[in-house]
Amino acid sequence: MGTHVKIRERLDDREIGEVLRVVDAATEADGVRPLNEHVMLHLRHGGDERARSLLQYDDATLVGYAHVDPTDPVEGPSGELVVHPAHRRRGHGERLLRSALEMACGRLRLWAHGDHDGAGALAASLGFERVRSLWQMRRSLFAELPSAELPSGVRLRPFVPGQDEEAWLKVNSAAFAHHPEQGAWTMDDLLRREAEPWFDPAGFFLADRDSRLVGFHWTKVHGAEGHGHEPLGEVYVVGVDPSQQGTGLGRALTLAGLRHLRARGLAQVMLYVDEANAAAVRLYTGLGFSRWDVDVMYSITPRSGGAPSTTQRRPGQTPGS
Repeated sequence: MGTHVKIRERLDDREIGEVLRVVDAATEADGVRPLNEHVMLHLRHGGDERARSLLQYDDATLVGYAHVDPTDPVEGPSGELVVHPAHRRRGHGERLLRSALEMACGRLRLWAHGDHDGAGALAASLGFERVRSLWQMRRSLFAELPSAELPSGVRLRPFVPGQDEEAWLKVNSAAFAHHPEQGAWTMDDLLRREAEPWFDPAGFFLADRDSRLVGFHWTKVHGAEGHGHEPLGEVYVVGVDPSQQGTGLGRALTLAGLRHLRARGLAQVMLYVDEANAAAVRLYTGLGFSRWDVDVMYSITPRSGGAPSTTQRRPGQTPGS
């Protein structure tokens, strides 16, 4: 049977279990999960019917997995991949990435979590360029939290499932109109997260002005369900309606969520922010956050004659990929 790649629209339970075992092994070896939340949700529950899963086999053994998602019609498809640590440095990462590139017609944005040297080497070997960095920032919740008052006329309340979805999606879309992933959330995306074990509406803060939703801070807790490590809070997403920008609402919402996470007894909190978002980096740095880790996006586009040539470039290997 040899080395081969299967392309699937939807995985069955056996295949999902095999992929999760590869993901767990890579996470243990590399100290960072190789697939983001969106891909993990799609893997377990399905999602965009245009997305594809690529399964890399060595004979009958699953050794690698890749996800290709259409995501953004302007920016192009995005992808993530992982190779089992016991099967690395045998060319599986390169073969899997070539298959993903072929599926994406030579245009692909590739996420690499943790900014490992091996990820950069594999990306460069096939003609990818580094185009984006996503910082993970952290701060202690034992450290003092500054005070911040809500703007006049704004009140906070918790998210109410079954009531607030439409209003939240509208504000989220407006707040992240230029964000390649967050601004494109659908009702299905939201409902899938509401069904996750970590979802807690008490930590999902909505800001109302004159009975209209104008901002939100959705918090999250990692590791509260026996994950083998201390629970870690997250500033999952903070959004402010464009009409309210410059009022201090974003800072006040962020601090309200941090106080909630501290009240739960958590010691640390994390968040993700785009390196290029100078205003957000400045806000979070001012609130005591510092850079902890980096995820990197690599990109490639077809040459004028079609898909990029990859026949003369050296092979590489991605830790966790």
